Amino acid sequence: MLFLPLGATEAIGASCHFLFIEETGLVLDAGADPEEDGLASLPYFDAIHRNRGWYVDHAIVTHAHHDHAGALPLLIRAFPHVQVHMTRATRDVVDFTLAASARLQRRKLREGSTTEEPLFSEEDLDVQSYLYLTHDLEKPFDVTGLRGTSKIKGTLFNAGHILGSAGVLLEFEEAGAPRRVFYTSDTNLRPQTIIPGGSYPDAPIDVLILESTLGADPEAEHTTRKLEEEKFLAALQRILDQGGVALVPVFALGRAQEMLALIDQFKADGDLDEDIPVYTAGGMRAIADLYDKTRFTTPRLDSDFQVFGVEQKRLPRTEKGKRNALQGPCIHVLASGMMFERTLSNWVGQQIIEDEKNGVLLVGFAKEDSPADRLRAAAASRNGSTTPPDVILDAATGAQPLRAEVQRFRFSGHSHRRDLIHLVGQLQPKQVLLVHGEEEARQWMADNIRFFYPDIHVHLPVWGEPMEI
Repeated sequence: MLFLPLGATEAIGASCHFLFIEETGLVLDAGADPEEDGLASLPYFDAIHRNRGWYVDHAIVTHAHHDHAGALPLLIRAFPHVQVHMTRATRDVVDFTLAASARLQRRKLREGSTTEEPLFSEEDLDVQSYLYLTHDLEKPFDVTGLRGTSKIKGTLFNAGHILGSAGVLLEFEEAGAPRRVFYTSDTNLRPQTIIPGGSYPDAPIDVLILESTLGADPEAEHTTRKLEEEKFLAALQRILDQGGVALVPVFALGRAQEMLALIDQFKADGDLDEDIPVYTAGGMRAIADLYDKTRFTTPRLDSDFQVFGVEQKRLPRTEKGKRNALQGPCIHVLASGMMFERTLSNWVGQQIIEDEKNGVLLVGFAKEDSPADRLRAAAASRNGSTTPPDVILDAATGAQPLRAEVQRFRFSGHSHRRDLIHLVGQLQPKQVLLVHGEEEARQWMADNIRFFYPDIHVHLPVWGEPMEI
């Protein structure tokens, strides 16, 4: 089996891996780097074109996050005969998120925030979507190529990450010997608020392609979801009791719905006043509808729970309406999770951070030097000083004094590193390929797998360099 990373393996960027198995070409995920525009955001598909013996018969998309599915239209354009496999829920979400991406690319060019032409249009997506094939979890399907010399069976397993997310088991014979390859993609062994923890194939596995997102985060392994929920509730109570605005920046897909479910739980338990308004807006509302429509056909902790059953108000579109909605006490659950410029969470953040009765509660990953990360760093720099530090959420606004409370909570949809080490022991692979993590994270994972399981051969794949596994 040949393994070739087409996207970042040593960073949280574009996830995309090419496998060539007994004359069948497979691509696992087709992500785009959310920090880049245009061609710079894409996997290196030309690496396949440059080898005359390589081609792509099938692609498997594990979930709808941009860094795993954002380049799917370009993959199909590059390899027009490819068949694309995913869960039905992922297809529903991909249809929405890719269309939103097409509109965003067009808007950024129009506004002048990029010089890159849009990579695809909504019309392109309509033409391509007939290639998407959907499969139930734990029901095998065929991914053998036209020239394949060995039958390849794929099976999807609940990944516990977001709606529709799945890991992929590939089973085939190579040189007359059976082989089993499992790709975790983004995975979570533990339940969240809506989504249960992941499920995995039986051991042993020959090759495990394992994510490493939290490999460099020692704090994550020393906390529990229950403790984080208690801290999050205490922060909400503190802000709301003093009449403040609690801003919860979220990723529109996954974290938004999980946080709304948690806030609803707090209200149902009597820990928050049920009359406290909760404001939402934008794409997260459409995705909430997808969560509700699939609640009986996808893994759930409680299939009766509906995201739109959580009482919420739509944030007004007008400037006056939005400002009126900032009369506390209230909660705003808004995208983007990293508070990027020209998003609702960034705008609300600018309005509230100068008042000490308000708070920003960060519940997701914030890339270095993103506005959310700058906010976290400014709050950490206070060290008891009575002089508020300055922070820049938007360059056009400039520096603002930070008086509001800022807290970070660990509600990740990824397993922490000790859970991933446990998963390695559970699956008993002969070889592990570490992907989707910063270099420090992958190195920690590699060192610990080698320590606990010295018989396992650990690889750190390099972008653009093929490996025989």
